[in-house]
Amino acid sequence: MAVARPPRGKHFAERSARLKRKSHAIFSLLSQLEPIIAPAVEAEGYRLVRLRLMGGKRKTLQIMAERADGSMNVEDCAQLSRALSGFLERENPIEGEYVLEVSSPGIDRPLTRLVDFARWSGHEAKVELKSPDSNGRRRFRGRLLGLEGSDIIIEVDGARLAFAYASVAEAKLALTDKLIEEDLKSRRQARGQEN
Repeated sequence: MAVARPPRGKHFAERSARLKRKSHAIFSLLSQLEPIIAPAVEAEGYRLVRLRLMGGKRKTLQIMAERADGSMNVEDCAQLSRALSGFLERENPIEGEYVLEVSSPGIDRPLTRLVDFARWSGHEAKVELKSPDSNGRRRFRGRLLGLEGSDIIIEVDGARLAFAYASVAEAKLALTDKLIEEDLKSRRQARGQEN
C-alpha cells in the first residue's frame, strides 16, 4: 500500500518557513537580551564579545566575554558565570530551561564589533557575508587591512576588497603562527606586570 506524501517542494518550503520564523524569534530574543546582559557583564568588569542562544528543547545561552585588556582565564569565566547565574535567576529573561555557558573568545576569536576589524588589522581572518557578493561568493579568507568608514577592508589573493560591516554574517580571526606568537607575547607581558 502506497502512502501519499506531500510534494517534496511543498514540504521543504513549509519546513523552511518554520525555520525562518524560529530563526527570527531567536534573533529577536537576542536583540532583547543583549541590552539586559551586557550591563551585567560590564558590572563584573568584563566586556561582552558575543551572545548566542542555541538548541531546541534544551537551550544553551553562550556568553563570550573578556577583560578590557583582552584577557580571560578559567577563573574569570567561573567568576562571571556565578555572577550571571544569580542575575539571570533574578531577572528571568528567558523562558524555559537553559544552560549558561561562559567562555573566553580564544585566540581565533570572533570579530563582532566594527572596532575589532581595526584592532586586529594585519592578521588573517575568515569573513562570511549574509548574502553572496556580485560573483556569488560568500566566504573569504585574507589579511585584514582595517576600516574605511564602516567598510571592512580585507586583502584576498592579492585583491583589496571592501565589505559593509552590516553585510557581514560572521567573522573570526584565522589561527596563524603570527597570531599565536602575538598571544604568547601578550600573556608574558601580563604575567610580568603581575610580578
